[in-house]
Amino acid sequence: MKTKRILWVLAAFAFTSLIYAQRGQAPAPMPTPSQQTSPMNQPQSQEQQNQAQPAKAAQRPSKGPVPLTEKEVTKEIKSSPAETVIKDVRERGVDFDMTPEIEKKLHKANATEEVVEAVRRAGPKVRAQTARMTLGQGQTASIDVAKEQYQAFDAIKSELDPDKTISLVADFEAKYPQSPLLSYVYTYGANGYQQKGEVEKVIELTDKGLKVKPDNLMCLILSLGMLPQPQYLNNHPTERDKILQKAQTEAAEALKLIAALPKQPNEADADYQKRLTQIAAAVHASLGMVHLDIANEALGGPDKDELAKSEQEFTTAVAVDHPDPRDYYRMGEAYAMDGKVDDAIGAFTKASEYGQGTMIKAYADQRAEELKKKKAQGSAAPKS
Repeated sequence: MKTKRILWVLAAFAFTSLIYAQRGQAPAPMPTPSQQTSPMNQPQSQEQQNQAQPAKAAQRPSKGPVPLTEKEVTKEIKSSPAETVIKDVRERGVDFDMTPEIEKKLHKANATEEVVEAVRRAGPKVRAQTARMTLGQGQTASIDVAKEQYQAFDAIKSELDPDKTISLVADFEAKYPQSPLLSYVYTYGANGYQQKGEVEKVIELTDKGLKVKPDNLMCLILSLGMLPQPQYLNNHPTERDKILQKAQTEAAEALKLIAALPKQPNEADADYQKRLTQIAAAVHASLGMVHLDIANEALGGPDKDELAKSEQEFTTAVAVDHPDPRDYYRMGEAYAMDGKVDDAIGAFTKASEYGQGTMIKAYADQRAEELKKKKAQGSAAPKS
């Protein structure tokens, strides 16, 4: 049987893009327990779910639809709803990379921020970079696989449609249950389910992936993005404590793996540390939600110690160049529960600023106004 040796070079720059291409988009929104009736408790739109998940590789014209040109994208923005543009861009990709000039043109054509971000992620360079995979602590890894396995895996990486990806993953699992690529295949399947907002299936696939390869960093971060969400916890009320403990254990492992990521050739120390901080932000955001969940369980009111931990984790999560507005929103909830009204208003204001063009802005503005009114009426809890 013909085999093909795949030499994986650890591409942490690509992994940073992977995390923040989705964290500007990670997992579905994770509102605080006090906000479980909010629409934010519903699965995100597919565009919002595209920030800690494995991005897809650039599609080859010979294997899929021809990528859209800049002219075609601009024309569609002017004539079609944003959802349609995003769907087409994600399915076909684009044949150009985003530049400040192109971004201005798209905004001039009335593109939303979600559309602009979708186009950016659909460019050849971003797709080529994020196609690479992080395999663990080593800088390189070599895997011998049968030619047909490699081809099947390549098709999964190259597929942009989540439903088709999920189908291909199921086929691969059935045909090659002992494949050394299986953990990474599960990662792409989990990514597909995350885009569809199917939290239970994301956990199912990441559990499978981690069982095969416990140091699969992508799998860990995908799992962490789902575990502390009310959508998942509310479906498993008797296992709530166990789930939150699992999240903390996975977070510790993920941070250990991130700290061990090697420097890239010719990468400056400052850039290396900045990259690790950006990757770790997704983990700290998940830990912030874990401590917020635990704080809310206290019978005598929110646990102050857990709130302090939550506030610190969210503070770390947003200390990056492009923070996720949802992290600021959750930080605001932690501060509000802690009676730190001014800090909460500041966090919600930041969530609104960074959430321009998304539903986060509306919720953040609403919460900020509520707190401002309470403060003006003298009914807000005193700042601790």
